[in-house]
Amino acid sequence: MSTVYLNGQYLPKDQARISPDDRGFLLSDGIYEVTGFYEGVPLALDRHMARMRSGLNELRIDFDSSGVEEIHHRLIAENGLQSAETSLVYLQITRGVAPRTHYFPTEPVEPTVYAFAKAWSRPSPEAWNKGFTAITVPDRRWLRVDIKTISLLPNVMAFQDARDAGADDAILVRDGVAIEGAHQNFWAVFGDTAVTHPISNLILPGISRGLVMGIAAEKGIAIKERAIMAEELATADEAFFTGTTGEVRPCVEIDGRPIGDGRVGPITRALSQGFRETIARAQEKAAERAEAAGV
Repeated sequence: MSTVYLNGQYLPKDQARISPDDRGFLLSDGIYEVTGFYEGVPLALDRHMARMRSGLNELRIDFDSSGVEEIHHRLIAENGLQSAETSLVYLQITRGVAPRTHYFPTEPVEPTVYAFAKAWSRPSPEAWNKGFTAITVPDRRWLRVDIKTISLLPNVMAFQDARDAGADDAILVRDGVAIEGAHQNFWAVFGDTAVTHPISNLILPGISRGLVMGIAAEKGIAIKERAIMAEELATADEAFFTGTTGEVRPCVEIDGRPIGDGRVGPITRALSQGFRETIARAQEKAAERAEAAGV
């Protein structure tokens, strides 16, 4: 039985209890973060925490985030994931337990904080090299996608549309623009330039997206932030998604049409290799810190 964190306690998952009056349950009134770990080392945890604090501020949830990083590390240890090649910590913070109203509680409320850790697996090299498929679907989400809220029904519906169509992923289209994936940021490559939607209220500022932009700069790969029209996808040379568990995920077919020559392209491969190198550097730095601390 896995160990989870709930409101200051570490306990077996089957003993965790959340009130039916929690505003997260009743109103999706909360935010979440998912942080990847590699052999017990987090990737960009500081960036995840910064986005978490930004979301809490936007929703006006009063929460002292000191100690949240320690929760992540302890959950990895409590669940024996220090040596797991890939694992993650899911953290969810809701406004807390209060009478159901369509406005914020008038009295102070303690937020509900829940977190768990689990292993996850990358696709096999064969599957990654073959690439993945996607379909375009309408973007049914609200207009503050930049806040990582727990209200994900439109994303779930989009993924179900993809599954029903026999595709691996969904690309959300709003006003003719291919904005992002159902749970990952989306990129298309035109010539030698990787293009992705600019940061706005209509996309989530992905942590992996930011890392990949830095990797591209290191490798001399041109990046452009602009709207990608859905009709342009037919002329793209490559396409890929970026996300915590997707890392750099190649997309070789959209709406039944091959992208480029229908194979994983060189820019996608270079950025994926750079992502692995970024992970390795994080692990090396963690090892150096542990050695300096005498651990």
